[in-house]
Amino acid sequence: MQRVKNVQDKLSKYNIDALLVTNMFNVRYLANFTGTTGLVVITKDEAYFVTDFRYTEQAAEEAKGFTIVKNEGPIFEEVAKIVQEDKIENLGFEQENITYAVYNQINDIIPCELVPVTGLVEKLREVKTEDEINIIKEAINITEKAYDYILGFVKPGKTEIEVANELDFYMRNEGATSVSFDTIVASGVRSAMPHGVASDKVIEEGDMVTIDFGCYYKGYVSDMTRTFAVGDPGEQMKEIYEIVYQANKKVNEVAKAGMTGAELDAIARDYIAEKGYGPQFGHTLGHGIGLEVHEGPSLSFRNEDKLVVNNIVTNEPGIYVPGLGGVRIEDDLVIKEDGAEILMTTPKELIIL
Repeated sequence: MQRVKNVQDKLSKYNIDALLVTNMFNVRYLANFTGTTGLVVITKDEAYFVTDFRYTEQAAEEAKGFTIVKNEGPIFEEVAKIVQEDKIENLGFEQENITYAVYNQINDIIPCELVPVTGLVEKLREVKTEDEINIIKEAINITEKAYDYILGFVKPGKTEIEVANELDFYMRNEGATSVSFDTIVASGVRSAMPHGVASDKVIEEGDMVTIDFGCYYKGYVSDMTRTFAVGDPGEQMKEIYEIVYQANKKVNEVAKAGMTGAELDAIARDYIAEKGYGPQFGHTLGHGIGLEVHEGPSLSFRNEDKLVVNNIVTNEPGIYVPGLGGVRIEDDLVIKEDGAEILMTTPKELIIL
């Protein structure tokens, strides 16, 4: 229940008596609930888990320390009862997860002031426990095994979608519950599309192939990108690959607690710009991973917050030249006091199949 206590300790900072949690990733984080329907209400003294009859038994097993409340009518009516019984005057709600229609619904039936809240639970999620880190390492292990396997599968004549499906099936066979996101396989000129989801394009001799993929394992994600060549890709693409590789390496070597997301982004961005490809690196350097594939902290020129120990972030510089192709290399890093633990072990020197 330490996570619940961490929320309770922050209620006064947000000037609320309780927090209504409806984001299912946050629900899982707080209550360890792996079902699909339920919500959490955390007061200064209590923690309630509200769900319907389909999940009450599961909730009793997973949401240890929570008072389980079964809703037989609309779920927010049970929240209204909790508010009345606990004399809650100000109820925080996750404004990024509540639609305007739902807000109007709960505003009509919940007898207290509704206070919009952003990022309370998400900020707590940014700092991983050792158990969370170990689960993510297992997800990464599955992902790396899949990459090693797919290098023996790719050849001229295969389509991008065939490669993506093979990757996805392999990871599930290794214990993944699902993929982190729609697997990206972009070959040839399509590799200049940073998020070129796999298509029916046939992979050809001389193509660069960028694969961005990951899996869910025990609720947590991995996220990895590698680029390789099928045959000789030409001198310019080899040059671009080396620039991206060195940018990735420079960040890995200096990342540590106390640095800001903006500082790390600048290390890769300035190096790529120095090599003449600044405009072709159009996205941020990275993001946090955990229960979601995109969460805080961000490695972005906008983020002046300092990284802390046990943040897990991606480092994924890239160069994308329309009409030619692109390269991206992505690692997952655990931030430590004096450096970073690089969770990927797969070699990153250019592979030419």
